[in-house]
Amino acid sequence: MQPSRLSSGVHLSQSALLKAALICALVTLALLLLAFGPVPQHQKLSASEAKDHIGETATVCGDVVSTRYAASTKGQPTFLNFDKAYPRQIFTVLIWGSNRSKFGTPEIDYKAKRVCVTGKITEYRGTPEIVTSDPGQLKVEANR
Repeated sequence: MQPSRLSSGVHLSQSALLKAALICALVTLALLLLAFGPVPQHQKLSASEAKDHIGETATVCGDVVSTRYAASTKGQPTFLNFDKAYPRQIFTVLIWGSNRSKFGTPEIDYKAKRVCVTGKITEYRGTPEIVTSDPGQLKVEANR
């Protein structure tokens, strides 16, 4: 096998060229990881901390102490209220009727359980909430 000749007159073997290419690729990968960083993990918040994170995507955990399926209300919402019962709830999970079939009977299935929900925290009439459209956003935690 003939060694490659660079314009400077230096001869490199094929294995040396492969090593140099591998080193360049690894350095490039390292620089990209440094530049963009790892994918951020969602913060895990208590229901009472959610009010300080409006507009952020996070995981909020709390005890579902009251629920309501408003079947005759526009949009047929289901509400899961954390830590205090409605109307003094600390945080609310909202499931619109158009997504309800994906969840079964959430007002029964999640009541009196410790639940974590992941999504964008918004605010409705002074109460932080996350609107869920996918059951994967909700996780039941083991009792403490």
